[in-house]
Amino acid sequence: MNSVQKNSVLENPDRLPLHSVEAIAKSPVLVVAPHPDDECLGCGGAIALLSSLGCRVYILVISDGAMSHPNSQKYPAAKLRSLRIQETQSAMATLGVEASQVSFLGLPDSAVPMSTNPSFGAAVSACQKYLEAIAPQIIFLPWRQDPHADHRATWQMIQAALALQDFSTVAAPRVIEYPIWDWDTTQRGNQVNSEVTKAWRLDIHSVLELKQKAIALYRSQVTNLIDDDPQGFRLSADMLTHFAQPWEVFLEESALEK
Repeated sequence: MNSVQKNSVLENPDRLPLHSVEAIAKSPVLVVAPHPDDECLGCGGAIALLSSLGCRVYILVISDGAMSHPNSQKYPAAKLRSLRIQETQSAMATLGVEASQVSFLGLPDSAVPMSTNPSFGAAVSACQKYLEAIAPQIIFLPWRQDPHADHRATWQMIQAALALQDFSTVAAPRVIEYPIWDWDTTQRGNQVNSEVTKAWRLDIHSVLELKQKAIALYRSQVTNLIDDDPQGFRLSADMLTHFAQPWEVFLEESALEK
C-alpha cells in the first residue's frame, strides 16, 4: 500500500484557489465515469451548474458496475447492471441531464482494460467514435493516477482516443481530472502533487443539496439495499463526507490562474 503524502493537495483543500462555474462554462461537456456513481461523486456539482447554464452535458459510464456485489443472489450480475443504469439515469435527471445524454460502454467492472491489455484497442475505438459524435469542448476524466485500476484505465482509454482525433481545424477539448479514491488516506500515494498538474476548486455551494440528493439515489452503493453479500461494496460515511463539501476539487495540466 502506498504511503500517504503529507503535503498532498487533498490534505488542505481549503487552500486551493476557488473558481465559479463561469470559468469553465462551455458546451458540449463530457463527463467520463469509470463506474456508475463516479460522475456524481466527483463532478455532481459541476454537472448541475453547467446544466443550469444551458450547457449540454453528456455522461459516458465505462464499466457496468456489476462487481460491487458479486456474491448477491438477490441481485445477480444482469440485474445489478440494470439497477446501476437506472440509478445513474435517475441521479443525472436530478442534476439536469436527460437520459438520452447518458451512455454506458458496458465494460467489465474491475477489469477495464489498460493500455497493455489486448482488448484496449477495441475500447479505444468505441471511445473515439463517441468523441467524434459529440465533439466535447470540455472533458472531465478521473485523475490519471487514482488508486483504482479502472479509473487509471479509463484515463488511458480516453487519452488514447483523443490522440486519434484530428484537431488540425478545431481546438482540442480542455481536459479536467477529478479525484475519487485519493480522498481515502489509506490508499492515497504520492500521485496528487504531480509536477504537470495543478489543483483548484469549483464553487458548488448553490447546488450542494441537489448533488447530495443525486448521490442518495445510488442506493446500491450508499445503503444496505443489497444485503445478501457480506463482501459487497458500500461507500462509507467517512468517504462520503469528502463529496459533501460546497466545492469540488479538480486537477489539470493548464490550470486556471489563481
